[in-house]
Amino acid sequence: MGDDEQQVLERLDALLAEVDVASVPPAEALGAQFDAGLAWVHFPEGLGGLGLAPGLQRMVDARLQAAGAPSALAGNPIGHGMVAPTLVAHATDELRQRLRPLFTGEEVWCQLFSEPGAGSDVASLSTLARRDGDEWVVDGQKVWTTLAHLSRYGLLVARTDPDQPKHRGMTAFMVDMQADGVEVRPLRQITGEAEFNEVFLTGVRIPDAHRIGPEGDGWRVAITTLMNERVSIGGGVPPRGSGMIREALDVWERLPAEARTAERRDRVVRCWIDAEVLRLTNLRGAAARAVGTPGPEGSVGKALSADLNKAVTELAVDLLGAEGMLYSSYEMTRPHTALRWDCPQKGFLRMRAQSIEGGTSEVMRNILGERVLGLPGDVRVDKDLPWRDVPRS
Repeated sequence: MGDDEQQVLERLDALLAEVDVASVPPAEALGAQFDAGLAWVHFPEGLGGLGLAPGLQRMVDARLQAAGAPSALAGNPIGHGMVAPTLVAHATDELRQRLRPLFTGEEVWCQLFSEPGAGSDVASLSTLARRDGDEWVVDGQKVWTTLAHLSRYGLLVARTDPDQPKHRGMTAFMVDMQADGVEVRPLRQITGEAEFNEVFLTGVRIPDAHRIGPEGDGWRVAITTLMNERVSIGGGVPPRGSGMIREALDVWERLPAEARTAERRDRVVRCWIDAEVLRLTNLRGAAARAVGTPGPEGSVGKALSADLNKAVTELAVDLLGAEGMLYSSYEMTRPHTALRWDCPQKGFLRMRAQSIEGGTSEVMRNILGERVLGLPGDVRVDKDLPWRDVPRS
């Protein structure tokens, strides 16, 4: 056992001896985990980490889950998986103090990137932020914002210099989702829920102290967030046979013997093999990932998991037969978590979004082709044009 692993184990032992993580309020348990440096062990000390290898986090999570500890990711997936690494990489010391309430779930975060005219091409966004003394005044619209209705803060990228090419004229900010001029409207999905939202920003004032990274460096900040988003969505490493494939296996195991035909068994096995290949691929990726911004290889897991999750939920619904056509309720609700379902039918409906959210599968394949395989890139006629001169629909 190495010294780093021994240090983590000692801190885990001390945490579990001092705090009954299964019975105290979740914010208290998660706060104690953060203070022990076990929130993200690869983060710097004082920011919820110990400055150690990220692979040690799996040991922490497994031990705490077995002890009944709450999950920070479940209630704040955008904040935990995407915003936190961005704050560590680019924010001031003052803004990094938001990491603790982010981890405890006291401050939920959302990601304000996509717009009606800037989805796959985020760099073409048109939300404008103009400088007014020590503040910025923001006007624009964002869309497909997960859990915006619950969020205290948002990670916003806005255009601050329309005369620069689109990738160079953006700046990132922390925006107060309760500020004057912020309006959140639900976007109802085919599940009946509205975990996504559209957000309107009208004359919203943001202190310059809430800027994340240098002015005009918003694209670099956005890339950090997007790379972590793709790892967060597609780079998980669940135990063998768990996760999405478990849903289909549960349905299979409940089928009567006469319904377990050879054709159906073949589909189940093929999906299980694909799930295991993806799990092992993500294990290798996690082992090779250095501390800092993940590389383009994170797009492998994102692209593969989107196709796999749709295939697995489709398999589960098919195994149900006529019952698979029944869905209990399309009642409009605004959930407190994302990517949650209580039946295969709802999982099937929700997974239709997987090949779109977090970057479309087509974009993922372009990234892999250009940045991993070294293939020629798409023709980009607007790369060096000032943003204000780029044609837009």
